[in-house]
Amino acid sequence: MKNLSISHFRAIALYGVMAGVLACVAMPGLAQRDGLAMLGTLTKGEWTVKYRDGTPDRRICVRSGEELIQLRHRESGCNRFVVEDGAAKVTVQYTCQGNGYGRTSIRRETPALVQLESQGIHAGLPFQFIAEARRTGSC
Repeated sequence: MKNLSISHFRAIALYGVMAGVLACVAMPGLAQRDGLAMLGTLTKGEWTVKYRDGTPDRRICVRSGEELIQLRHRESGCNRFVVEDGAAKVTVQYTCQGNGYGRTSIRRETPALVQLESQGIHAGLPFQFIAEARRTGSC
């Protein structure tokens, strides 16, 4: 076996660090793809969101499924980061400049029934909820 000098070990260590940095830089790009295909499989129309904490039900018109991501931040223009984009579950983290942020997971049970979990900060106050959303009619 060849004797490796300390400079060889430093070079190998440097290459390892560089590979790690590149992996860290590349991974967010992979996670941020604009897929969210599961949301497109949801039935379009009026959906009723039933909060498990007793908050009054809320009705929303679902056109793309993305309406379910920001239930507490209704404004547009928030930056989104796709954390998980699976066949039956998506998780999206978003930031609304000047108005807080949130992280929402949507798990599809059927094309007309999903489970929601969301938490974050809205208008300077924390929020967290678990809810069920079900298609209830036409918009």
